[in-house]
Amino acid sequence: MSPDARDGRALRAVLWDMDGTLVDTEPYWIEREHEIVAEYGNGSWSEAHGHAIVGKDLRDSAAYMREHGELPLEIDAIVNLLLDGVIERVHRAVPWRPGARELLADLLDAGIPCALVTMSWTRFTDAIVPLLPSGSFATVVAGDDVVNGKPHPEPYLTAAARLGVDPHDCIALEDSFTGVRSADAAGCCTIAVPHVVTVPDGHGHHRLDSLTGVTAAQLAGLLTACTRTPPGA
Repeated sequence: MSPDARDGRALRAVLWDMDGTLVDTEPYWIEREHEIVAEYGNGSWSEAHGHAIVGKDLRDSAAYMREHGELPLEIDAIVNLLLDGVIERVHRAVPWRPGARELLADLLDAGIPCALVTMSWTRFTDAIVPLLPSGSFATVVAGDDVVNGKPHPEPYLTAAARLGVDPHDCIALEDSFTGVRSADAAGCCTIAVPHVVTVPDGHGHHRLDSLTGVTAAQLAGLLTACTRTPPGA
């Protein structure tokens, strides 16, 4: 049974971002971006460029790379070059974020379903999800599953619909401003756990420095303090 919030609301699901929230793969992406621009591009790449596309739809990121790195490649070709390099790195080492797997296990024990909501494509989630205990995620919404990527609300709305829950009764865990905007627009109670990039003040209903020590009961309590207007209200 899901923990009930004191105002009568219950935490029905937790919707997880992946890169930077579940796994510390943002440095992998940025490293790969540098490699691609160096090998194929006529422009330059910087940490600032890498940070500018954290959390975004991969095709939007590829378009940004094509423009700023002056890449003579099609968008999907850039995406697949990115995925090739990051998946190769993950096969060597998976850098789990502190506390993430422990929180997932506690949510599973508490009967609270989780969804993975990421702009990475399915062939990347297929490299990560099987490394977790069976049933850790009830559904996965990847970047190639949606028409509109983050910061559009479609990814989070899709996850909530697949789970059969109201986004208003969901907590979303995000590390980027792009992701926070997506979850917030979907009507979720959003918790920002900034990592590689900052989330401006005033965005994210709660902030945590880390997921270390965070429990299902604590998330249910945070939902109580989250004053959201349900979508369509």
